[in-house]
Amino acid sequence: MKDRIHYQRVAQVPGLVLSGGRLSEFHFDRHYHLDYHIGLVSEGVQRQKFRGSSVLLGPGCIVLMPPGEIHDGIGEGGDAYTLKTFRLPFELLNQVTEELSGSNREPALVGTMLEDPIRAAHLLRLHDAMHVADNASPLALQSEWLSLLEFVFTQSKTIKPQSIKGGLSPQHIQRIKEYCVAHLSQKISLDELAAICGLGQFHFLRQFKYSIGMTPHAWLVRLRLEYACALLGKNPASIADVAHLLGFYDQSHFNRAFRQAFGVAPSSY
Repeated sequence: MKDRIHYQRVAQVPGLVLSGGRLSEFHFDRHYHLDYHIGLVSEGVQRQKFRGSSVLLGPGCIVLMPPGEIHDGIGEGGDAYTLKTFRLPFELLNQVTEELSGSNREPALVGTMLEDPIRAAHLLRLHDAMHVADNASPLALQSEWLSLLEFVFTQSKTIKPQSIKGGLSPQHIQRIKEYCVAHLSQKISLDELAAICGLGQFHFLRQFKYSIGMTPHAWLVRLRLEYACALLGKNPASIADVAHLLGFYDQSHFNRAFRQAFGVAPSSY
């Protein structure tokens, strides 16, 4: 079997690089990185040596490898395995940790492995979604990315997230709604909405959910669907046109979201 390895940059998270590969013959000699790696094995098992220990990384595990940490990697028993990695350059890592902790002090980073099948599965789904990010919602990707990083860094004791109390003001909520209504046909990002309130992304996520009771992405999808109901009721435009006008990337995506929200297809509304 021929090894396959690929790398991809993610426009929605500037600086982030995804890597993935199906490996059998190739192995990683002892090396280090200048960026921060979050690695997952979705199939098979990789043996890794770092910090004087030898560990097995398989499905359900998350390995955190900070800059400068010496390690290697090889398929256990010479068998093939599938490895997927998020690669954060130092600038992006500092930006995220400062946002989450509220401090510009450089975090103490050590290599570690977490066993958490649920979060590992979430990270793998996010990796796959980012891989086909042309059709994905930047708001959904950025929100999920920040929430998962908060969990990973907290569990590994890399950082202590700052406590955020209270919610958004009524004025900020109204401005967000007005902005989203004016841009329903376009892709709306987390940083755009956070900037409306003069907040960082992490603060905005927390305060929005506290105020509204939904994530920004879930709230925006519902807003689009509510406008879809109005258009379907009085506009002769085709369902495909309605989907396009409201920012769904295709009619199939619109149909799935509509049926999930209302129990029927748009054609039956």
